[in-house]
Amino acid sequence: MLSPYSNLPARAFWRQAVAERADDDPGDLFHPRFTVSKADRIATAGSCFAQHVGRTLRQQGFAVIDAEPPPPGADPATAARFGYGLFSARYANIYTVRQLLQLINEAEGRYTPALPVWERDGRFYDAQRPGVEPEGLESPEAVMEQRAHHLAQVRKVFASADVFVFTFGLTEAWVHRDSGTVYPTAPGTIAGSYDPAVFAFRNYSYPEILADFLAVRDRLRAVNPAMRFVVTVSPVPLTATASGQHVEVATAHSKAILRAVAGELYATLDDLDYFPSYEIITSQKAGGRFYEPNLRSVTAAGVHRAMSLFMAAQGVPLLPQAEPTGMTAARSAAGLKKLGPRKGPRSPGIRSGESAAAALTREERRARRAEREARQAARLAARSGRPKKDVVPAQTEAEDVVCEEALLEAFRK
Repeated sequence: MLSPYSNLPARAFWRQAVAERADDDPGDLFHPRFTVSKADRIATAGSCFAQHVGRTLRQQGFAVIDAEPPPPGADPATAARFGYGLFSARYANIYTVRQLLQLINEAEGRYTPALPVWERDGRFYDAQRPGVEPEGLESPEAVMEQRAHHLAQVRKVFASADVFVFTFGLTEAWVHRDSGTVYPTAPGTIAGSYDPAVFAFRNYSYPEILADFLAVRDRLRAVNPAMRFVVTVSPVPLTATASGQHVEVATAHSKAILRAVAGELYATLDDLDYFPSYEIITSQKAGGRFYEPNLRSVTAAGVHRAMSLFMAAQGVPLLPQAEPTGMTAARSAAGLKKLGPRKGPRSPGIRSGESAAAALTREERRARRAEREARQAARLAARSGRPKKDVVPAQTEAEDVVCEEALLEAFRK
C-alpha cells in the first residue's frame, strides 16, 4: 500500500538519517541552492560563530573581504583583540538583524545613532562596537573620526561583495528609549552606564526580525543587485538574559525564532541559502560533544564538522591546516583587490610590527594553551569509552573567537 512517504529518500526518515547514522558521518544535511566559489568576493557578519565561518573560508583560499586589516606585522592575538580580522569590516559582533539594518542605514547616511560615544574611567568608546578598543580612545572626537572611517569601509564591503554570509545570533538587545537606537551590548558592561529612564530591554519578535532582514536585503541589493546571501543560526546559547526567564528557556525561545526566520527566508527567496550549522552542533546525534565544558562555546571539532560539510557541498575538501584568528592579510588579498590600500585612523592600542600585546603577553597565551590542553585531556579521559570522535588539527582553537564572554563578569558584578 502506497503512502506519501513510500518513495522518499533515507534523509527524510529519523531512524535512517539520524539514529542509525555513524558517529563520524556528518549526514546528508546540506544541499546548497547555489555554489560559493573561490572567485566570489565574500562578506561576513553576525554573531561570534560567524567568525568561525569567515576564518575557515579564508583558510581554504576563498576571497573573504577584509576592508579594515590590521597594521602590517601586528601580533595576531592582539589584532583579534582589537577587532581586526574577525569579519569583513571592524564592526565586531552583530548579534541582531536590527543592528545590521541600523549599520547599513548609518553607512548610507540614512540614520544617526543616539548616544554614539560611551565613557568609562575617562576613556571613550564607540557605543556600536565598544569592544574594538579595549582601552578606549582619548576623546569623543577620536571615536567619531574612527567611526567615519569604519562606515566608509562598510560601504565598500557591501558594494563589492558577491556573497554575504550572516549568522543570526540573538533576539535580545538593549535600545535607546526615545530613538530606538539598538546597541550590541548592554550599557554599563563594557562602557557607558545604565539608566533605566534612557535605555530599555527589547526582545525582537519573529515579524520584526523577518521584516528587518528583508529590509537589509533590499538595501544591499539596491547598491549590489547581484548579491546572494547565505544565512546560518548561531548554536551558541545566551550568556545571560534580561527577559525574566531562565536562561535555558530564553535561549530556546531566541533560537527558535531565529531558525524560523531563516526557514521563511529560505522558502521565499531564491537568492538566499540556509546552512544548517545550528542543527549540526546541537543535534542529538552529537550528544553535546561539540560544546566546551562551559556548554556554550563550540569546540574546534564542532567547527570542523560543520565547515567540513559546507566545504564538501561546495566541492572543496576542508584542508587540515588552520591558522589563528587575525591572520587575514594573505588570505584576504583577493577580496581586497577592489577595495584599495588601507587608510584612515589606526587603533592607538596596536602598533605596526608589534610582536606581543601589552594586555595579552606570551606567558598568558601559553597559560591559556595549557588550560585548553588540560581541558581537552580531561574530556578525552571522560570519553574514553565512547566511539572515536572527529580528528581536528591541534591549531584550530575555538577559543580564538572573540565572543561576549567578557560580558559575563560584568553581568555577575
